[in-house]
Amino acid sequence: MRSRHLSRVIAASPQSVYAFAADPAHLPLWAAGLAQAQVEVRGDALVAQSPMGEVTVRFVPPNDLGVLDHDVTLPSGTTVTNPLRVLAHPEGAEVLFTVRQIELTDEEFERDCRLVEQDLETLRGLLE
Repeated sequence: MRSRHLSRVIAASPQSVYAFAADPAHLPLWAAGLAQAQVEVRGDALVAQSPMGEVTVRFVPPNDLGVLDHDVTLPSGTTVTNPLRVLAHPEGAEVLFTVRQIELTDEEFERDCRLVEQDLETLRGLLE
């Protein structure tokens, strides 16, 4: 299994980037690979319609460290842990996402990396 770390520097404070990215209502605005429509909150989980079908997402509890790690349970039943961090950067904040090649061909992995890059760019565009 391969992993790839993708990031974007955003000219905004780490706190404002974290607050925006952590809000489930904002996921459809920037995380097209995860949520394509309104996200439904069910207890401690979020249910979203994604390009893969319905997925269940559980984020780590809110924290002051910029950690937005989340487990995504795919329609197949497989749960993928996605490390996501908002880090302080000299130019504002850096958002770092790790893509893991789980249940993906090499071609699908490259496609997912491109989609995450697009999502991070969308997030940057919304916050700058």
